[in-house]
Amino acid sequence: MNRIYLSGPMTGMPQHNFPAFNAEAARLRALGYDVVNPVDINPDPGVTWHQCLRNDLQALLTCDTLALLDGWMISQGAHLELHVAHRVGMRIVEASRITERGQP
Repeated sequence: MNRIYLSGPMTGMPQHNFPAFNAEAARLRALGYDVVNPVDINPDPGVTWHQCLRNDLQALLTCDTLALLDGWMISQGAHLELHVAHRVGMRIVEASRITERGQP
């Protein structure tokens, strides 16, 4: 697991769930992981969902692991990211299960 992409709910969430994404990115980076955080890719909440997803999918494909945040099941974007990750053979994990370098 070298490069991790974070996936989870944003649309309809308070502050677009940016605090949860940023906290998880910081936690994983502190463990030594290279983390791709969609908040960094699309920091402007005024950008359309479709454009954000296009940007996110490009970034996802630079990673070898997809880490799902709590609540990902309610997110259409996370479902698509999960499908793409699965189809291209990426490792898929729940972000909260990563507790040390070299896991899960």
